[in-house]
Amino acid sequence: MSCLMVERCGAISFESPDQNAICIHMLGDGGLRGQTAVLSERRGSYPFIDLRLLNTTVHPGEIGTKKKVKRLLSFQRYFHASRLLRGLTPHTSLHLLDEDYLGQAAHMLSKVGTWNFDIFLFDRLTNGNSLVTLLCHLFNVYGLIHHFQLDMVKLHRFLGMVQEDYHSQNPYHNAVHAADVTQAMHCYLKEPKLAQYLTPMDIFLGLMAAAAHDVDHPGVNQPFLIKTKHHLASLYQNTSVLESHHWRSTVGMLRESGLLSHLPADITQDIEQQLGSLILATDINRQNEFLGRFKSQLDGDDISLEDADHRHFVLQIALKCADICNPCRDWELSRQWSERVCEEFYRQGDLERRFELEVSPLCDQRSNSVPVIQTGFITFLVEPLFEEWARFTDSSLLAECMLGHLRKNKEQWGRLRLGEQDAACPPPGTGQEEERGTGVP
Repeated sequence: MSCLMVERCGAISFESPDQNAICIHMLGDGGLRGQTAVLSERRGSYPFIDLRLLNTTVHPGEIGTKKKVKRLLSFQRYFHASRLLRGLTPHTSLHLLDEDYLGQAAHMLSKVGTWNFDIFLFDRLTNGNSLVTLLCHLFNVYGLIHHFQLDMVKLHRFLGMVQEDYHSQNPYHNAVHAADVTQAMHCYLKEPKLAQYLTPMDIFLGLMAAAAHDVDHPGVNQPFLIKTKHHLASLYQNTSVLESHHWRSTVGMLRESGLLSHLPADITQDIEQQLGSLILATDINRQNEFLGRFKSQLDGDDISLEDADHRHFVLQIALKCADICNPCRDWELSRQWSERVCEEFYRQGDLERRFELEVSPLCDQRSNSVPVIQTGFITFLVEPLFEEWARFTDSSLLAECMLGHLRKNKEQWGRLRLGEQDAACPPPGTGQEEERGTGVP
């Protein structure tokens, strides 16, 4: 096998996706190992799905087959390499802010544990550096810098890498979403039922996983990667493709930054593995698996927070809650997130339609409005999870607050959905139905 690249972090990229998949499998089985058992990814070693690149290089009638789509994605694989398409300078360098903005940002950080925290405003006040600023603050508040003897230069380097490797052109899966999830995780870590049992390692893992759980997200979902035979789908054998990529990329950045290089190898390896376990839990395809286990353990009063494995499972549930907590926010914040995620869905649907691929569920704007998508999302995914979380917390003030927002937002989306239906089907006798039928404006 001829190896194309062996760069920092020890990641290997072969010419054939099948060779990469075999390499992953061998590493997982212990056939090839470096210092630890976790394989990392180089930054920029896999393609970012740049919709602008696809749209500008495709002319009408030129693309009509999956084979040609694959050719375009392969082009990105070899020519993306992060610095080629994204430029040589980081997008998110830390700019100096005037004192007024810094003062307002500092004031917001003093209330970072409140559920009405406006991450959009905070991101503006920090000049697009909400993730780095928030994590530095939380690491200091929790005493993690002192406890783990972290080098501040390496910490800033790592956090800058994470923030930079989120794609700002994604309407939803960007660094602001990561900061929002991190702030939510902070709120959950402060839950009275949980907080007294958490170790510094638990808190470190929870915040790190929240910050990096969607890093380098391409703005399309797993089915899109699979049906276009994207390199990542082959690499991770069509299973938890994006989550695996987020995890391996995080490991790569940890090693490249040297953040944990002063710790014993066994501790570093354990951190990398536990980060993987947390990030992989955010795979929405595993929702029923985690929810069923959570319900079962609550029914049997079988969660002992003195047990490290049980605490880790609760952290997995907390991260899952934080990842989909947008409908539990105040309406104005929740609505913005809902519109953003649907916009990302619609962009994927437009791309699939352009390439004559089957349009993925929820990605067709013609048949799936924002109220329709959000009503279903809340009913089938969010409500069941947060009802169990409230049961776990013994209906804490925060849990009841979140459920209150959730119910109000569900009602609001329901009203908007009914409004759409009424607009689409005007009452008989108004004359509008005849006008629509004849195309009269």
